[in-house]
Amino acid sequence: MMYEAVLLFGVVFLAGYLMDTLTQSRNALELRPLRQAWLFVAIGAYFVLCWRRRGQTLPMKTWNIQLVGRDGQPPSVPLLMLRYILAWPLVLAGAALVWLAARYTGWPSMDMFIVAAPFMIFIWTWIDRDGQFLHDRILGTRLRNAPPRAKPGRPGNGAATAAK
Repeated sequence: MMYEAVLLFGVVFLAGYLMDTLTQSRNALELRPLRQAWLFVAIGAYFVLCWRRRGQTLPMKTWNIQLVGRDGQPPSVPLLMLRYILAWPLVLAGAALVWLAARYTGWPSMDMFIVAAPFMIFIWTWIDRDGQFLHDRILGTRLRNAPPRAKPGRPGNGAATAAK
């Protein structure tokens, strides 16, 4: 998840730069709701494009994880968009809990727990019989170990024998 956040920094930076260039905004607080919506769409586009292309983002590829539909094939674009949207409620609930805890305890230091909010999405995986996310269970998508890919130039691959 942290690896994904590092890559998303680049996506957010480019999307923010594009928005600031197009709107000639000089202050990040200007057009704040529009900026938040724009970044939400940009992050969603990153995930949907990666999931549709090979069923993986770069961190998922590193960890050998692939997203597939019920039939084992890459899910459709509308299903991937819905998956992205349905992933947010648990994260936002975690952020709301941190906000409420800070407000009712009066301890501003409680705000530091906001970094834990994205991990709320994992709670369902602890109780799911297959260890799947709640949004995957609802939509019929699932994460699986990616099938191994043949490396170019390895024996039995055809590339090495064709070169001989």
